[in-house]
Amino acid sequence: MSTLQGLSEKIFLDRYARKNADASQAQPGDTVLVLLKEDLAFPVKEAGEVIARRGDEVDVLMRSGETVTTTIAKLTHTLEKTPAEMWDRLAAAMSSVEASKEQQLWQERFRYILDDWKLVPGGRIAAGAGASDELTLFNCYVIPSPHDSRGGIMATLTEMTEIMARGGGVGINLSSLRPKRTVVAGVNGSSSGSVSWGGLFSYTTGLIEQGGSRRGALMLMINDWHPDVMEFITVKQSMGKITNANLSVCVSDAFMEAVKQDGDWELVFPDTTDPEYDELWNGDLDAWRKLGKPVHVHSVMKAREIWHTIIESAWKSAEPGVVFMERYNNMSNSWYFNPIICTNPCGEQGLPAWGVCNLSAINLSKFYDEANDDVAWDELGKVTRWSVRFLDNVIDRTPYHFEENEKNQKKERRIGLGSMGLAELMIKLKVRYGSPESLKFLDKLYGFIAKEAYLASAEIAGEKGSFEAFDADLFLQSGFMKNMILEFPEVEEAIRATGMRNVTVITQAPTGSTGTMVGTSTGIEPYFAFQYYRQSRLGFDAQYVPIAQQWLDAHPNQELPDYFVTAMSLTAEDHIRVQAAIQRWVDSSISKTANCPNDFTVEETEKLYELAYELGCKGVTIYRDGSRDVQVLSTSSKDEEKKDEVQPAQEAAASITEPATGAMDVAGQTRSVASSDDRQYKRRPQVLLGATYRMNTPLGMAYITINDLDDVPSEIFLIVGKAGSDVFAMAEALGRVCSLFLRYGDHGNKVQLLIKHLKGIGGTGAIGFGQHRVESIADAVAKALELHLQNKEHASAAEHSLPGHFLAEDTVASTVAPTVETHTHKGSTDGVDLCPSCGSASLINIEGCKQCSSCGYSKCG
Repeated sequence: MSTLQGLSEKIFLDRYARKNADASQAQPGDTVLVLLKEDLAFPVKEAGEVIARRGDEVDVLMRSGETVTTTIAKLTHTLEKTPAEMWDRLAAAMSSVEASKEQQLWQERFRYILDDWKLVPGGRIAAGAGASDELTLFNCYVIPSPHDSRGGIMATLTEMTEIMARGGGVGINLSSLRPKRTVVAGVNGSSSGSVSWGGLFSYTTGLIEQGGSRRGALMLMINDWHPDVMEFITVKQSMGKITNANLSVCVSDAFMEAVKQDGDWELVFPDTTDPEYDELWNGDLDAWRKLGKPVHVHSVMKAREIWHTIIESAWKSAEPGVVFMERYNNMSNSWYFNPIICTNPCGEQGLPAWGVCNLSAINLSKFYDEANDDVAWDELGKVTRWSVRFLDNVIDRTPYHFEENEKNQKKERRIGLGSMGLAELMIKLKVRYGSPESLKFLDKLYGFIAKEAYLASAEIAGEKGSFEAFDADLFLQSGFMKNMILEFPEVEEAIRATGMRNVTVITQAPTGSTGTMVGTSTGIEPYFAFQYYRQSRLGFDAQYVPIAQQWLDAHPNQELPDYFVTAMSLTAEDHIRVQAAIQRWVDSSISKTANCPNDFTVEETEKLYELAYELGCKGVTIYRDGSRDVQVLSTSSKDEEKKDEVQPAQEAAASITEPATGAMDVAGQTRSVASSDDRQYKRRPQVLLGATYRMNTPLGMAYITINDLDDVPSEIFLIVGKAGSDVFAMAEALGRVCSLFLRYGDHGNKVQLLIKHLKGIGGTGAIGFGQHRVESIADAVAKALELHLQNKEHASAAEHSLPGHFLAEDTVASTVAPTVETHTHKGSTDGVDLCPSCGSASLINIEGCKQCSSCGYSKCG
């Protein structure tokens, strides 16, 4: 691993290798990155070697063998060509803070754990340590909630900008800002609200490139009591408002209890006219109340309404996430002196005001004992202990650009040792990720790491002293420590004997770029797929997982065993149970995404979030496949995507990309669910056979024609209401969309999937009773499809056993057989339309004008 190839080399050179800021010094023989395509979102760069130079024009031999002529302005000149050069730099930098007589010893030990990527430093450490006195070695920061004034907001913007420009991501809790339409004394106006200022922070983030290698990263949070919480939850459903930030809602135990009990929830904010408001208010509502200060109730809602809005929004767009902030603080070792107010942009590190992320990851794939088919426990213990010291030294080696950061970090000395390569290690051990067996293994593995890390921190404290705010009795009362010392009493003994060097020690970060660079599974996640394509700022690259290819090479013509699992082949519940098992041994938090298939429902999402809370997770985020326009990882190549782009518009609208299952053939090609055959759109032949079903709906009599292609329903026509009405148009649109869905690909039983999503959708009324009750036009389509399938199974008896108000009619093309009378219910809504004002089906023609009998709307004014 002292040399890298392909995307791994590009990531290393672009993000972590030491660079020459003056690319004009590049000479023949130098390694460079060449900008081949300028794109604001995803520029394309490739690695190569300068072979000739003529002034500002250079010839570069690319890794592909092609020679490219370009200019100096499009080069990134790297001074380090291999990871070994970086490891030497980092070991020297981190050992430099040791006592003189110890420096050589610790330089050798740090070089040992860095070698072969046993410890993979956080990105800022890798890029900055020993390379620049300007670049922070901390990945992320949380800055105080903005002071509720124009000057305070601008001060926060300045702090955020300065941190991002030096390579750090930022988390901000917006709860200190007064809600929308609150009166602002002195300017005779009202506030635009906390969410609008979040938009300012988001916009600025998009302008910043961090440390010359990546775009800014921002987390915005709001507490569950804030009056703007509903706007915050749904803001990303409005294009362009907040596009450069992750969003999470801070949820309390009291809120979750109100959800459980279907109770009311007050949305409140301090009285901004209080004479001490400007001086004392900082976003901490509990502290404000303890001072006896007044709080205004802005509105009262059902907690479930807020909760369901969070769930639905997460289902639609993977945001907002949820952080169980009260639980987080109860578990936090800093509970007694430094409350957690926000997390970093990826969510793995909850931090106090002016707190920082100090991260690195143990590469677990390097700790497989092949001889014993077990974890190399002794080696893992040694690397864990030395890694804790490595990270503790970062605190003294990094430059501090804000005095408040230095003061806070010296007070608590927070570090975050995490892991990557977990999925690869589990495959080597033949343990299926997400299985009951795996949960026991994870408890043992991460319990061992936590124990060794805490003993190491206590040992350093005995040598160098504890963090400034250490109080043994209070420290050991945290929720996390109570669990720790119950399992490992030797940790309590060590802490009471020598103290504790670091307030927290363990964090599970995502390690997306570093894990990809190293060539192993990232963070604690399973592999996304065993062949996939990765879109990044460095281009669009095919990725192959070596461990899967090695197994297939050794077992020709066989499929991968069941312990080769991917993110999308697991259930969402599997993801959450793994997260909960690891969370037990993480004193900070975890960056983990529960991946869900595209057909995952809102109701299933809600159950998943509630399961996470019940299992003790500190937060939860889901990603429903295809719920965002742009995915970093996908299982279809760019060429396939381009093919889709040239389809006719109505066919392209049906293009649904399914994830790969991970099964591969001997050539290493993914046999995904979305193969080249089943991606094709089934074109309509000249003649189709089917049946027409007539049934009453709340909006009138519906005629639902279902036609079959290869004996499978593939086309739906809907006629409801009068031509030219909104009901008619919406029914026609529903039929077209259903037809497109049914005719695209063959990803399992799509008819049952369509029934699942349409059945039970309710409108403003219902028709019928019992099993024949029809809730809406969509519900009618689902029932017609069910009946159609039943008729196909029992064709001989179907003509004589149809339910009372359903009628099946044989059709060929547009020829319709004679109909039979069906029940007509009183109060039929034939001729009504949808009211554009209230949305109810009560717009009728009266006196030559359309008027709503429900709300009084009149089209004539």
